[in-house]
Order: sequence, then structure tokens, then C-alpha cells
Amino acid sequence: MHIIETYFECGGFDHRFIQGGTSVYLWQLSRGLAELGHRVSIVTPAHGRLDDLRKLHEVEDLPGADEYELPLVLDPRVWGERFPAEVGIALRTTAHRVRLAGVDLYFLSDEMLDRLPDRFYPPYESKGNDLVFFKPLAYQVAATRFIRSRFGDERAVVHAHEPFYHYLMPAAFAADPGKHVVSTVQSNMPINKSVYRPEVDRLLDFLGAPGTLPPPDPDAARSPHTVAMSQYQQLTHLHYEYPRDHVRVYDLVAEHADLIDFLSPGHRDYYTDFADTPFAQLFATLPVAGTVRRNAHKNFVGGCAVGDDWVTGDLPAVDREKVLTGLGLDPALPTFFHNARYAVNHKGQVELIRAVDRALSGGVKANFLLRCLSDAGIADPLFHEVVARHPDRVHLQWHRVPDRQLQEYAQSADFCLFPSKFEMDTFLIAQGEAMAAGAVPIATAQLGMAHFGHVADPVTGPDAETATGFAVNRCFAEDDPLLVQGLTEQIGRAVALWHDAPDEYRRLSRNAVTRARQFTWKRAAEAHAAAFAGIWRGETPQLPVRDLVRYGWFEALPEPAWTAHRDEIADAARLRGDADAFLRCRPDGADELPDLFERAWARADFAACDRIAQIATDKRPEWAGAWRERLAGRGTVDPGGRITYRPPHAERVELVVPDLTAPARGKVTVTALTATGGVFTGRLPDGGHRADLLLTLGDGRTVWDEVGA
Repeated sequence: MHIIETYFECGGFDHRFIQGGTSVYLWQLSRGLAELGHRVSIVTPAHGRLDDLRKLHEVEDLPGADEYELPLVLDPRVWGERFPAEVGIALRTTAHRVRLAGVDLYFLSDEMLDRLPDRFYPPYESKGNDLVFFKPLAYQVAATRFIRSRFGDERAVVHAHEPFYHYLMPAAFAADPGKHVVSTVQSNMPINKSVYRPEVDRLLDFLGAPGTLPPPDPDAARSPHTVAMSQYQQLTHLHYEYPRDHVRVYDLVAEHADLIDFLSPGHRDYYTDFADTPFAQLFATLPVAGTVRRNAHKNFVGGCAVGDDWVTGDLPAVDREKVLTGLGLDPALPTFFHNARYAVNHKGQVELIRAVDRALSGGVKANFLLRCLSDAGIADPLFHEVVARHPDRVHLQWHRVPDRQLQEYAQSADFCLFPSKFEMDTFLIAQGEAMAAGAVPIATAQLGMAHFGHVADPVTGPDAETATGFAVNRCFAEDDPLLVQGLTEQIGRAVALWHDAPDEYRRLSRNAVTRARQFTWKRAAEAHAAAFAGIWRGETPQLPVRDLVRYGWFEALPEPAWTAHRDEIADAARLRGDADAFLRCRPDGADELPDLFERAWARADFAACDRIAQIATDKRPEWAGAWRERLAGRGTVDPGGRITYRPPHAERVELVVPDLTAPARGKVTVTALTATGGVFTGRLPDGGHRADLLLTLGDGRTVWDEVGA
């Protein structure tokens, strides 16, 4: 197969040209595919670095140039009166080839693509102020035109990365039978991310793909509860509202691509239904949920990997005492390691430093080597205050260091800390690296990181045999005290295990190494090549019955599945409290309705509870009345606006008050209710008579509820 990899940057072949991790991923995967015997080409911008490339590599200037005027239709609400409604930018794009490790790298150069040579990516503040904001769009157009001109009628798989950086391409190539487009969802960008429809329509027409936009979303009335759920998502980074004259990036990709690629099984599952997050109930009501379901058969897990120098062969020996002593730490103590860029909301670093402070102040004796990479340093004084309180226990770094030094840090650590939040990490290579060096992980139970095998109880829990380390609940809140508490507790358990059960610690460490070594670039290349081969052969992917069952999409099951998979469907329906699906599999199973009700109640799935009570009205009326009373009594709002709420298994209940005067992107007010003996109380603003509540359950699941309506 000829595989054309394309992304906004690909400097992974040389660390001097790297801006982001996707660049490394793209190069390593390309090399792996080439080693499997496939022809691999990479198409990427030169970013004004051609002279630097020429100094370091042999560059071949390809003959000719592509001259055209790039049409940009501007949103007047963003670009105002200083810019015309449409701008044409005259461009002359040249191409330059570098051949390395069996891969052809094509660098495209023109007036737009050569801007920002130091950072590549346009700063957000350029939006509405500087047309360089459209550099990624210029790349999409230039790359599409280059692929068409260079490879013409050749058959190829066009493997594009991160929807926001290639959303024109699937539609542009949709009518070309020789180009199969595979889209990789690289990060968990908000799935409702949208762009100005006239801008996209004009560019697709320019690329010869007119009329390929999906229709606008229908108008829909929105209740105050829906507005509360939507506005709250601005705090979770999961969803934002857009005007109706916008079009979703994910729709453009999913509807036109042949396959949709994810970095891990949990990454795929998370982006399918956002289960147990504050976004899940709102997502199920949005048109994009239909897009996901219509195209779920295209999804596959191509995977990601840990660098070969970490997972193949043995790491070089390290002098732990010398490394830790050199950092001012005590090598006799258990050592915890964190390594990530400085991104406090993404990486959970505020909660991390608070937990470190709480653990050490509470008497835990341990070292903490914390790397929060930032070229600008760490501005938050909290980090420096904690170091000052525990100078011989905490070493904080933010500068870049060579890879070998990172390996020495990881090899000198006993545990690694990765409390990532908002489900923003879709693989987390840094955790895999630390585990490959033997560090036992303490990390959030994000689905995108679940492949690393850390669990809530790795010693006596049900998954202890294969567990690699300790999990804390997922988190979708800023500066979250529940995450601080969970981290502090697991740090304490880890230290106790290290001292009191060294054999158990060593078992987890061995498991961590074994698990990390599974994630090689060879394995990722083979998984991608297998998926590409299917569409190359003209096969149409099918969504397996097991996935329909796992996602609870029972209504989409083919009729034969209800017989062939009766037991699996019944078990899945029982877990979800789905009485309709359960009774279809177990027509005589009405006596099990109490079990279904209690399961749904424990999950705070009150809609399922209500449906079970409806069914029981006919089948077991003696139960229905008590269940309805229980549902009605879970929460009340009295005439004075006082809220009394009795939820199942909640650790936190928050009152979310929306701004109904600005329903699209107004700011919510969030107040935690007071907990006393399992009852949560609070008060609505003056004049309020109903409450929108967000529950955080003991297992980390978050659920919306509405009382007083």
C-alpha cells in the first residue's frame, strides 16, 4: 500500500523541529509502516525552516509550483469591519523532499505556511486580528492540492491526524475512488467544536467538493435544565455552544472519512458516549450523538506507543543514590516521579502539589521529583511554597533535560504520579515511559489511560493479579478537593506498601514494566496496516454486536442477536438498569425488577428508575408505589428556596445556577451543598423554585438531577 501521512507538523525525525507530541507519533508510525514494507509519504508544512533543513539534511527541491488564490470567507462577528467579508490570498506553493529511513517527507512552502517559524501554530489571540490564524486552513488546502497533483490517479491511503487540522480533506477526497481517507482523533478536543459554515463551504467548493456540508442542526427548544448542563461544560472543557451558521468539525470528518482511528480502546469508548462524565446526559440529546452512532462502525484502535529506547532491550544501569542525592533528596525513602508539561487543568498539577503538601505535612516520609515542563517557569506561587515547606522532600523542575536524564529520573523512582483531568490524555506516553522503568503508577482512572492497568485496589481488588498500580477517580473540576483527597490517600497506601509489603510492591513494578513493554511502534504500525488493508480490499467495516451491547445501543441490535447473544444482552441490560432490554431477553424475569431498580438507583440513573417503576405498574404494582415515592422523595425545594437532597452514594452535590439571560455561553454559578448525615442542603437564589444539581458519586461517576420542577 501507499500510505500518505499528513499533519500540520512532522519534525519527529529531528528533535530540533518538534513542537508537539503528535509530531513524534507521526514519524515513529511512518517509520514502522515503512519497515513493514509499505510505501510511506509524509506531507507537512515547512514552517519557514527550509534553510535549517538544508543545513542538517539533504533536501531535494521539486520542480514547478502551485499558484492560486486562497479564498477566505470571514465571520464578521469575529473579524469585524477592519477586514472584508472575503479575502483572497495569492500563494505560490513549492514542495521539497527529504528521504529518511525509507520515508519520503514532502515539505510545502509558501507565504502562509512559512509564517511563525518559531512556534508553527498560530496563537489564539491572532483570531480576529491577523490572517495567520488561517495558517492551518492554508495547510489543508495546500496539502490536498499537492496530493492530487503529485500522486494523481495513484491509489493511496491518506492518513490525516487531529480533525481540527484536516477537516476539509475527507470531503475533498470523497469523490476520488483512489484515495481512502483515515482520520485519527489525536486529542479529546470538544466533539462539538465548530467552524464558520460559509468559510468551509467556500473552501470545499474551491477544492471541487461543493455541496458536501451536512445540513444545519434543527432548531430545538431548550429547557432551563439543558441550559444549566450546557453552560456548565465550559468549566469541564468538554463542550461549547456555537451559532447555527457553524458546522461541526467532527461531522465533516466522520461522515466522509473511510475510517476513524483512536489511540487506545478507552479513548475510542470515551469519545463514543462520554459515559459517567458531566457531559454524558447533554451529549445524548445533541445532534452530534447521532453522527457518532451513524459512523461508529468506522472506529478502530490503531494505538500509540512508548519510545523504543524505553521498551525494547534493557535500560542502562543507573546509580539511584547519586541521582537522588544530586537532587537534594534522600535515596533511603520511596520516591514519586511526575513528568509532564506545565498544564495545571490538563495534568491535575494543582491537586498534585496540594496532595504532596498534605501527605508530607501529615507525616508521610517520601521524596517527590516533580517535573512540570515550562519554558516560562512556574508562575503559581503555591508550587514554590510547598517546595519551601519541604525542601528536602520535594524537588521541582521545569526546564528541558536530555532523554537519558529523564530515564535516570524514572529509574530512580519507585512510583509515578499522573493525575490527569478532563479526559484530555488519550494515551499518555510519559506514564508508559515511567512504568517501563519500573515505577508503579498512581493515576486517574481516565478511560484514555486505562490500558496502563492501574486500578483502585491493586492488592486485594478483583484485578489485582494483573494490576500495575493505584487509580484515583476521574476528575472534571478545577482545583478539585476530591482529587486531592484521593491522591493523598493513594500516596499513603503506596508508601505503606513499599515499607510493609515489598514483595507486593515488586510484583506491581514487574507488572508495570511488562504492561509498558507491550506498547511498541511495531505493534501500532501492524494495527494500522491491518485496518488500512481492509479498506484497501474494499471491505465495509461493521460494528460488532459486542460493541452495540457494551454501549447499550440495544435498539440497534440486529434481530438475530437477541437470540444468539441473549445472555450477554441480559447481563448488560441488568448492569444498566435497562428493564425493556432485560425483559426482552428474560420475558419471565419480572421478579428481577427490584435488582434492576437498585442497580439504577446506585448509579443515580433516575430516568431508568422511573422506567422500571412504569413497567412494574403493570407487572408488579405492589412495588411501583414504593419506588415512585422513593424517587419523588430524593429531593425537594421548599417555598423559601431551601433544597433538601438525599442522593444515593454521593460524595458531593453541587447546585448549578445558569445564566438564562445568555443561554448560549452564559456563566454558571456553582455552589456545593452542605452534607450532614447523608443529607445535602442548600438554598436557591431569591425567587428560585427549582434546582439543577450535579452529583459526584463515590466511584467518580457524575450525574445530573433536577428537583423542584
